[in-house]
Amino acid sequence: MKKASPGLNLLQDPIIRVTAGNGRQEAMSLPEVYRALMLDDVEAFPALRPHQRHTWHAFLTQLGAIAMHRAGQDEPPIDAADWRGHLRNLTVDWPEDEPWRLVVPDITRPAFMQPPALSHTAGADYKKAFFTPDGIDLLVTSRNHDLKMSVATSPEPDDWVFALISLQTSAGYPGKGNYGISRMNGGYGSRPAFTLTPSTRFGPHLRRDIKALLESRHRLLTEYPMSDDGIALLWTEPWDGQKNEHLTLKALDPFYIEICRRMRLRLDESGNLYASRATSAATRIGPKKAMDAMKGDVGDPWTPTSRKELKSLTLSPLGFGYQKTADYLLSSDWEKAPIFLTRAERANPQPMFLVARGIKSGKGETVGYHERIVPLKEQVVGAFGQGFKDLGDIARERIRQVRDIQKILRHAVAVYIAKGETDALNKGHFDLADNWAGRLNDIVDTDFFASLQDEHAAEGPEQRDRERYRWLRSVISAARGLSAQAYDSLPCTALYRYRARVRAESVFEGRLRGSNGFSYLYEQKETAQQ
Repeated sequence: MKKASPGLNLLQDPIIRVTAGNGRQEAMSLPEVYRALMLDDVEAFPALRPHQRHTWHAFLTQLGAIAMHRAGQDEPPIDAADWRGHLRNLTVDWPEDEPWRLVVPDITRPAFMQPPALSHTAGADYKKAFFTPDGIDLLVTSRNHDLKMSVATSPEPDDWVFALISLQTSAGYPGKGNYGISRMNGGYGSRPAFTLTPSTRFGPHLRRDIKALLESRHRLLTEYPMSDDGIALLWTEPWDGQKNEHLTLKALDPFYIEICRRMRLRLDESGNLYASRATSAATRIGPKKAMDAMKGDVGDPWTPTSRKELKSLTLSPLGFGYQKTADYLLSSDWEKAPIFLTRAERANPQPMFLVARGIKSGKGETVGYHERIVPLKEQVVGAFGQGFKDLGDIARERIRQVRDIQKILRHAVAVYIAKGETDALNKGHFDLADNWAGRLNDIVDTDFFASLQDEHAAEGPEQRDRERYRWLRSVISAARGLSAQAYDSLPCTALYRYRARVRAESVFEGRLRGSNGFSYLYEQKETAQQ
C-alpha cells in the first residue's frame, strides 16, 4: 500500500483504502475513489464501519452533485483528473488545497471538514483531545457497550476521514457546547436514509443518487429557502462558535454539506494524527428559533418528512421493523425523500432496493444502529409512480391480522401461566406472555415484504386470497410453535401442567376458529377436502 504524504491531501494523496473488484487492496485519493466508483470497481472500504455507510455515501453524493452543478454537467465523469479539477474548482480561494488536507497547522485556514477560526487566538479554545477516531465518531454510548469507544489503537488516515464525516454531518446534541446538525428534528433526532436504488453496490448506488440529486435541485430551491449560488462546503467558512455567527438557510446551497462541531486534526511529535475540539455557544446553522420551527425539514435528500407534523423522520427504538418500514414506505402520512424515485424510474419501473439506514439517538447516547434492505419487484416500484394505496391497504390489513394472532397467542400463554384458571387471569399473566407475542413479530419480519409483494402481484381476487391465506397459515403455524415452546419452557407445577396446557391450547384453537378469528381459513380447508 502506498504511504500517504505528510500533507494528507485528499485530492492528491492515497489516503482512502479500497477493496477493488478483483479483490486487490489499494489506497486512493478522493478523485481516484470517484473514478473507481463510477467504474463499479469498489467492493468495500475496509475502514468504513457499518454506521458510517450512509454518511459516507451521502457525503460522496452531495459533493459529487455540487461539483457537477458548478461545472454545468449532468453526467458524472469517469476520469480521476476530471474529478480532481471539479473538486478543486469548489475551493479556488485556497490554492494550497487547505480544505482537502487533513492537517493544516494554521487555525485561520480550513482543513478537511474542519472550519477555520477568525483569529489565531481561537486556537486556545481547542482543549479537548481525542487520540483515536472513534473518540470523535457519531456513536455515543451510555455504558460503552453499544460499540466500544476508543478501540482503534492504530488508526489510519481514512479512519479519521470517515469519523469526521460521520460526526460533522449526522451528530445530534450530546451536551452543552456540542450542538447537532440542521438535518434532524431536534438534538435527539436522526438523519436516516430511506430511499430506493437499482443496486446496493457502492458505485451504481452513488451514480444513481448523484443524478437523482441533480434532478431534485429545482424542487429543493422551490420548496426550501436556500440559494442557487449559496455556500456549499460549510467547513470552508470561518467559525468561532459565537451566537451571532450562525449561517442562515438562505445563504446555503440546497446540497450543502454541513458541519456541526469545531474540530481540528493535528500531528503529534511522532507524526500520529489526533483531534482537538472546541465547544460552541450555538448551532452552526440558525437562528435557533427558525430552525426549531422547521423541525429538521430542510430538504435532506434521503429523509422522509411527516405530512401531519411537518418534521423530518426520527427513528423509533423499533428502527426499521416491518411495521415501521411499511408505514414509512406506504402510508400517505409520510412525504418521500426528495430523491426517493426519479422521473425515469417512475416512467420505466424496474426492480429496485429499498435502503433504510439510521441511528436512533437518545439523551446523550445512541440507542442503536438500524439497517434494512428490501428487494422490491417491478410492479411495486410501478405502484409508487402511480400511487400506492392498494399496496398500503394490503400491508395495513396484514399488520392488523398479525396483531390479532398475537392477541390469541398472548391469551393462550397467559392461560398457561395462570395454571389453566381462566377466571383468575390478571395483568401480570398477560405481561409475562408479552415476550412470546413479541417473538412472533421477529418471525413475521423475515418475509413480510416478500409475501406482501406476492399478494400485490397476484392476478385477480381469488389468487390474491390464496396468497393471503398461505401467508396467514404460516403466521398461525409460527404462533402455534411459539405457544408450544412457551408451554415447554415456562414453569408450572406438575400437578397443574396438563390442565394448564389443555386449556391454553383450547383457548388458542378456539379463538382461531371462532367468528372473531380466522374461521374462514378452516372453512376453506374443509370445503377443499370435501
